[in-house]
Amino acid sequence: MERKDFETWLDNISVTFLSLTDLQKNETLDHLISLSGAVQLRHLSNNLETLLKRDFLKLLPLELSFYLLKWLDPQTLLTCCLVSKQWNKVISACTEVWQTACKSLGWQIDDSVQDALHWKKVYLKAILRMKQLEDHEAFETSSLIGHSARVYALYYKDGLLCTGSDDLSAKLWDVSTGQCVYGIQTHTCAAVKFDEQKLVTGSFDNTVACWEWSSGARTQHFRGHTGAVFSVDYNDELDILVSGSADFTVKVWALSAGTCLNTLTGHTEWVTKVVLQKCKVKSLLHSPGDYILLSADKYEIKIWPIGREINCKCLKTLSVSEDRSICLQPRLHFDGKYIVCSSALGLYQWDFASYDILRVIKTPEIANLALLGFGDIFALLFDNRYLYILDLRTESLISRWPLPEYRKSKRGSSFLAGEASWLNGLDGHNDTGLVFATSMPDHSIHLVLWKEHG
Repeated sequence: MERKDFETWLDNISVTFLSLTDLQKNETLDHLISLSGAVQLRHLSNNLETLLKRDFLKLLPLELSFYLLKWLDPQTLLTCCLVSKQWNKVISACTEVWQTACKSLGWQIDDSVQDALHWKKVYLKAILRMKQLEDHEAFETSSLIGHSARVYALYYKDGLLCTGSDDLSAKLWDVSTGQCVYGIQTHTCAAVKFDEQKLVTGSFDNTVACWEWSSGARTQHFRGHTGAVFSVDYNDELDILVSGSADFTVKVWALSAGTCLNTLTGHTEWVTKVVLQKCKVKSLLHSPGDYILLSADKYEIKIWPIGREINCKCLKTLSVSEDRSICLQPRLHFDGKYIVCSSALGLYQWDFASYDILRVIKTPEIANLALLGFGDIFALLFDNRYLYILDLRTESLISRWPLPEYRKSKRGSSFLAGEASWLNGLDGHNDTGLVFATSMPDHSIHLVLWKEHG
């Protein structure tokens, strides 16, 4: 058949074909396929794939593609990125999907970052770090050696660790290098706290002292307790220092003058922890910005108002058992909004606005876990054998790290958590530095540190 005649025939057949019903069209195609040879069938197969398999991510508007991608889990999305360069480009640029995936892993989100490809990279970094936590490969250990007697007091701040020892010295260490920055002669230290200029120590000799780092000189001596001083805290703005003692009292001191302003009574056990903190919530008893003092013993946590006034009365006493059958662990967390303490019954969280118990977190697989740190997303816990990370959203343990036979302290002063910002959510930058420190029987300090990203 000539080309011109063929084209005329094809036009007529096409007009007739278009006038048929769907069923008739199908029967016509079936008949034509039955008459086709291998060459025609191969041609049909090659063209059908192009006609039927449409790249919807390429054809759809970007907003609609993003909407569809939100229904897929991150692992499936990573697989889809391998389909083509176009798919990888579209999926990688879907910011909301990757931000949600990062949040599900407990990572903080900075909405100010505008780079479209940033969050997929963050997710890949996050999934690697979480895998390291699950596989017990996220940390590494180190030691600080320098004391010649037991180390009872530890305090950490901004990359620096202070240690107080029975060798009548206190040392300030740079955790990143392991080097001793300062070393000064003191009394026996049961508690320490420091800043850039000074060191405050509570001692087994029943006194509190203030020391100057640069010269090692004692600039103030606070006398008045009749038992060992187990905990100290201070605030330069208020010019106040507080101390908790084995004599069952809490004393409030003028930091610069060294005089006792008030003695708070009511505890019937050793006061093992005092915390001075600004309130961040409003209630009938306090307002945001008010300074609050928490003092804890073996069974109770007492709440006191601290301000410019000297005299104050206890606002509230918290406990987990009225008959004192359940002891509190000596560690205490207070951020101005919540009070958290652990006991044999679990981890207790109180709302500071109402003083009501918000929740009790129990870990049935492991009992008697002690609190080290508490945040919005994670909590750091430990027992005699392991360091644990608890996901507070699911109340499940997601990681553990073995600990050596460290020195035990009923007052909780010989071990502490390091950097705390990651407890509110990892961000790819705050998982560095010190995680945990404890004193050892050989007078060294055992450090658990974040391992650098692989």
